[in-house]
Amino acid sequence: MTQTLADLIEEDIPQQRQEPLSGELRTLYLKEGEGARRKAARQGLWLAVAVYLLFSIIDIVLIPDVAAYTIAARFAVSATALATLEMQSRLGFKTQWLDFTCATALVSGYVAWLVPAITTGYTQNFSYFMIFGSIFMMGANLFFRFQFLLSVISSGVILVACFVALYLFPSNGPYQIALGTFYVSCFTFTSYVNWKLNEERYNVFLNALEARIQHKEATERGQALLSLSRTDPLTGLENRRAIDEKLRDYWSEWQRFGRNFVTILIDVDFFKKFNDCYGHQEGDRCLILVANALSDLIKQHNGSIGRYGGEEFIVLARMEKKEQVADIAEAIRCTVENLALTHEQRRDGISIVTVSVGAAFTRMQTGAKLEKIINEADRALYLAKAGGRNCARLFDPSDPQSSDESENIAALLKIAIGQSLVSLVYQPIQNVATGRVEGVEALMRLRMLDGTSVPPSLFIPVAERTGAILELGRWAIRTVCCELLADDHVRVVSVNVSPIQLKTPGFATSVAAILGETGVAGSRLAFEITEGLEMEMHSDILRCISDLKLLGIRIWLDDFGTGFAGLSWLRLIEFDTVKIDRSFLHDCGAPRGRAMLQDIIALIRNRGHKILVEGVETDEQMALMREFGIDKVQGFHVGRPAPAGSFRMKPTFHNSQTTVLKLA
Repeated sequence: MTQTLADLIEEDIPQQRQEPLSGELRTLYLKEGEGARRKAARQGLWLAVAVYLLFSIIDIVLIPDVAAYTIAARFAVSATALATLEMQSRLGFKTQWLDFTCATALVSGYVAWLVPAITTGYTQNFSYFMIFGSIFMMGANLFFRFQFLLSVISSGVILVACFVALYLFPSNGPYQIALGTFYVSCFTFTSYVNWKLNEERYNVFLNALEARIQHKEATERGQALLSLSRTDPLTGLENRRAIDEKLRDYWSEWQRFGRNFVTILIDVDFFKKFNDCYGHQEGDRCLILVANALSDLIKQHNGSIGRYGGEEFIVLARMEKKEQVADIAEAIRCTVENLALTHEQRRDGISIVTVSVGAAFTRMQTGAKLEKIINEADRALYLAKAGGRNCARLFDPSDPQSSDESENIAALLKIAIGQSLVSLVYQPIQNVATGRVEGVEALMRLRMLDGTSVPPSLFIPVAERTGAILELGRWAIRTVCCELLADDHVRVVSVNVSPIQLKTPGFATSVAAILGETGVAGSRLAFEITEGLEMEMHSDILRCISDLKLLGIRIWLDDFGTGFAGLSWLRLIEFDTVKIDRSFLHDCGAPRGRAMLQDIIALIRNRGHKILVEGVETDEQMALMREFGIDKVQGFHVGRPAPAGSFRMKPTFHNSQTTVLKLA
């Protein structure tokens, strides 16, 4: 049975509550009530003494013959009791000693007054005055917060003193019976009320204790839930939610107080291949080891680290200067490299686990938003990957590949197909020998929401960096097949593909699916590989090209001469056609440029490839192409780009006729 999050929390929090024993509860009750009892003892005694001394007036009125003695006794007992209580309080005596002093004061006050008062000659007055002795009994039971036993003993002593006085005082039997009954009733009633009050106080304490325990448990559960919701379960690092909250705090402090910080994104290189080769358990172990090593490093810089994705981590750290960023980024890279975790499935000459690091430092900019610094770190990470991985890059706003404009284009590309912001136009290609137009080249166009055109030189690199080229490429292949090939308006299409597409697993399969959907044979497609783009020389690309050839698709090499890998690719792959970049034709006005073009043509011809020259714009250039024996040309002299409708005609081309699709 699958465990829910609640089950996990239940396991994390101890469920067996340790109930305290009765004796422990009593001890805790007395301990927690000490503060209230100490306060009640001091305030109660001072108030009781004040009332006790005021009764001196009654002494003068009712028993004037012994008033001097009773008043002296009152002041003596009061002074002694207050002095003793204050001394105990200042010296920190336990609360029970303060209670004992108050109880003794009550008993002493009653007895000290009673002894001289009983000798008075005003017997009738005294018989009435004795009723007020019950006040001392009530004080012991109700006025102070004595423990029940101390209250009963105190009021009991007062009761005994009363009966002694009744015995010694010359009075008749009915009076003694009536007053004695009154005192017993008062003792019983006040003792019962005192017992109930103590019991109620204890129950209130128990309820409060239960409420505190429940609140503590609820708090612990809440903290456990919060901890689980903010912690990555695999690595124990903060998860994306927690790190996002911390990022907002960092950002707020930078906005308010100017405290600079760095955001660093870390991606484990070729982690998918590691997982596929060694298994997911080893993959998890790899991430844990990397996380622990990085966590130890970041603690030294008083920063925070969290897991931001599958194999991606994020670091936040406050730094004063931009120069410090490069040091921590390189330290991160070296830390993982020094772990020397084996990774034999890499094809870049490195056999250990490494990371790519992208960092962004806070900088003053108009309209800055929180997401900005994350996007900048992400773009720096992309450049680190594009730079060969196992390296660190700091975001540079002056780099065209990291500019804000490219960020806007990246956002536009996400909605380009759905909003019909991309389209294709076609430019004809002419056979030099026959003079006939044998095909067309399809050019991709992108416009912004306001209709402004975006140059291919801007949006194609961004599409490759963000991965949008994959969806755009599939859309372009399907569009050309539907617009020109399905109804036999043209015979062959060449699609300019990016190395990113060739390295993507399943690319050849997706092309086969499009051909199946549109009913177009693979032999009617030819894909162009642009030499100007950096291409990794590994088996994934070569295997993909081989799969495409099995589908019948022809492979062209585009923009030959503009990059550094052209000769290597001519050696590795049998291209059907090689396209020479227009810059070599335009340089033919000088003898050196003309000689270079002739050398390139000779090199390609010796390899047995057909040659297409781009950028033919004048009659003189066309004549030169005839002189050099070029197979095909393209340029404004042959025809300008036009919509697909201009080429929808009855099929009149021979099998060799060609249509070219270029994502540029």
